Amino acid sequence: MAVIGADVADRVRAGDLVAAAALMRALDDDLPGARAALRAVYPHGGHAFIVGVTGAPGVGKSTLVDALVAAARARSERVAVVAVDPSSPFSGGALLGDRVRMQRHATDDGVFIRSLATRGQQGGLSRSTTAAVAVLDAAGFPLVFIETVGAGQAEIDVADAADAVVVVTAPGLGDEVQALKAGLLEIADVLVVNKGDRDGADRAMADLTTMLALASRPSRPGEPPRAAPALIRASATGGNGVADIMAAIDALRAAPADERAARRRRQAVRQITALVGEQARAAASAAIGTEGAPGPFASTVEEVAARKLDPWSAAEALTGKTR
Repeated sequence: MAVIGADVADRVRAGDLVAAAALMRALDDDLPGARAALRAVYPHGGHAFIVGVTGAPGVGKSTLVDALVAAARARSERVAVVAVDPSSPFSGGALLGDRVRMQRHATDDGVFIRSLATRGQQGGLSRSTTAAVAVLDAAGFPLVFIETVGAGQAEIDVADAADAVVVVTAPGLGDEVQALKAGLLEIADVLVVNKGDRDGADRAMADLTTMLALASRPSRPGEPPRAAPALIRASATGGNGVADIMAAIDALRAAPADERAARRRRQAVRQITALVGEQARAAASAAIGTEGAPGPFASTVEEVAARKLDPWSAAEALTGKTR
């Protein structure tokens, strides 16, 4: 088994992209030394602006991110992309991967693209997405895009990983407004109607304009009231509207430092909570075991299945907490 060397953190901080790629892969595979290297580089980040790009499958997220990367490079800004793909059921790796994404940027030293597999994670993100972003931040990229997997209405976790969220929809999906009702509209800082040269784009823009005027923008507990997102019509394949999206992102980047710091504090709370939950689930799975390799709490599963014990009491026994 490969082990991450002690010098990797120093190399990442120096901008060594080979070291950054190695560390991200090691974190994704949970190799020895990877967490220690992440702990070493994490304090050196916090400078990148993280943009999440999410939306239902087929709306053109990859094409739009490709166009935004080109716009950033046109002004000589280094940019990284973390693209989250569905997992292969056999290898567990990303089905699409770097090789078929954004080929025109493949030889550009100012662009770094990393594909991650969801590995069963819900919410459109990989379990190691935030770790990969932290590595790229420490490596000196001022702008990082996270492109989510395209799971539709469940893709709200990206709000916990990004400084700004671009939600993408497109005409021709059936009911564009319905596709945005459950969560996605609430997390949007920029709302894009992509493929805006298609039939139905005018109707989609009109419907979303009305929806934004009528809908409330509920804040999470402890958060200030949220402004309505910028609504932009675009056609990423032709470049139309891309400059407007970049301008909206730049406006968010120029927000007062205290607002950005407050958002990152809220993100930290949710990230810690999510990681605690992930670790608790892993510990529970290890304790219960599998059918072929039962763990110390396997008998508890049998009791619940036989209705001799309720699952709430079983969970309390597993965690050592009672109510």
